Amino acid sequence: MKIGILALQGDYLKHEQLVLKLGWDCVRVRYKKDFSSLNGLIIPGGESTTLTKLLKATGLFVPLKEFAETHPILGTCAGLILMSSESSDTRVSPLGLLNIKVERNAFGRQIHSF
Repeated sequence: MKIGILALQGDYLKHEQLVLKLGWDCVRVRYKKDFSSLNGLIIPGGESTTLTKLLKATGLFVPLKEFAETHPILGTCAGLILMSSESSDTRVSPLGLLNIKVERNAFGRQIHSF
């Protein structure tokens, strides 16, 4: 089993530690080519507006959507916000992977999310 973790921003290291603890292979996804051998993907928590900007700047927005058509995706915190079909924050460009609307409940330092 090879799981990718979107590693542009956010808490990808904690997710990586857990995937490795399960005995699975793990790939930090930063480029389109990183999707090629994966069985699934984790979009970690972080800051959803920053992740939106980085997905677009790196050209990963469309490849991620295409990958999700045939592979399982897990989103935590900001990852779930990105997976939604609609966000109350207009700075977020949802991937439209889940038929849900999300609303950010607060702003603050990521360390307070744990």
